[in-house]
Amino acid sequence: MAISSKFIAIFLIFIFLSFPSKITCESENNDTTQSKCGSDTGHGCRNKNEALKLKLVAIASILVTSMIGVCLPLVSRTVPALQPDKNLFVLVKAFASGVILATGYMHVMPDSFDCLRSDCLPDNPWKKFPFTTFVAMLSAILTLCVDSYAMSYFKKYKLESGVGNGRDFVHNGKMESQIIDNNSHIHGEAKVDDKAAQLLRYRVVAQVLELGIVVHSVVIGLSMGASDNPCTIRPLVAAICFHQLFEGMGLGGCILQAEYGMKLKGIMVFFFSLTTPFGIALGIGLSKVYSENSPTALIVVGLLNACSAGLLNYMALVDLLAADFMGTKLQNSMKLQSWAYVAVLLGAGGMSIMAIWA
Repeated sequence: MAISSKFIAIFLIFIFLSFPSKITCESENNDTTQSKCGSDTGHGCRNKNEALKLKLVAIASILVTSMIGVCLPLVSRTVPALQPDKNLFVLVKAFASGVILATGYMHVMPDSFDCLRSDCLPDNPWKKFPFTTFVAMLSAILTLCVDSYAMSYFKKYKLESGVGNGRDFVHNGKMESQIIDNNSHIHGEAKVDDKAAQLLRYRVVAQVLELGIVVHSVVIGLSMGASDNPCTIRPLVAAICFHQLFEGMGLGGCILQAEYGMKLKGIMVFFFSLTTPFGIALGIGLSKVYSENSPTALIVVGLLNACSAGLLNYMALVDLLAADFMGTKLQNSMKLQSWAYVAVLLGAGGMSIMAIWA
C-alpha cells in the first residue's frame, strides 16, 4: 500500500504543464475588475531583472535549507542525544510537527480560499459553496482510508501468511529470528504483530506526508517562479527557507523511524529537496505564457491546495502529534509531555508568523 515516491514529481509535472496559466492566489484589490483577470498586473512593483536574480538566489538557498532540514534527523544516529529514543529527538519532532500543522492551517488553506473565492471566478458555484473546506475534508478522509487499509492489508496478508507467525519478524529493517517456547507463544506473537505493524505505519506516514508536502512545494515554487514582483519575492525567500528547514526535519524524522534502506531514503530526500526549486525553475521557464489570475489556474491550484491542506492537517494531528503524545514515552513523563507541548506551540507559532510574508 506504500505510495511510490518515484512517480510523485512526474505526476505533478503533467498536472501543471496541462494548463499554461500563471499561478497566483494573492488577494485582489478592491479596484480590481473582471477585465483585469487573465492580464499581467504588476501593482507598481515590477522589475524582471531584479526578480530573476532573487529567484536564482531562492533556488540555491531553498535547495540547501531543504537538504539540511530533511537530512538532519537521518544523521542523528551518530549523535547520541538526537537518536529516536532520546528526549531531545522527541522535542525536535514535536516542534517540526507544529510547523507542519501550521503550514496546513495558516498557509495552504488560506491560499486555497484566496484562489477559489477570487473575483476572477464566477459567483456560481465558487462563492456559493465552501469548496476549500469540502475538498480538505475529503482529503483528510482519503488519508485516513490509506492509513486504515494499509494496516488492514498488512495484518491480513502479511502477518497471517508467515511474517507474523511467531517465527520471524521485521525489526530495524532486518529479519530477526525469534525463539518461542510453549509458555510464551502468545506473548511473543503479539510482540511480533506490534513491531511489524508499527514499522509499516511509520512507512505509510512517511510516504503520505511527503506526497502532501511535495504538492504544496511545487505550487509555492511555481507561484514564485512566475512572479516578476521583487517586493513579493524578497520576503518569500526567507519565509520559505524557514518553512522547508523545519518541515524537512519533520519529514526526516518520519523517514528515520520508517527505517528505509539508503536507496529509498535518497529518493525521498531528493524529491523533497528538489520540488520547490524545480517549481521555481519551471515558473521562470513558463512565465511568458502564464496569465495572471487565470480562472483555470485559480481553480486547479485552489483545489490542489485544499487537498494538500486536508492531508497535512490530518497527518500532523493524527499520525504525528496524537501518535507521539498518546505514546508510552510522553504518557510516562508529564515533564517531557509539557515541554513537547511548548515545542509544538513554538513551531506552530513561528510558522504562523511567517504567514505575514508568505
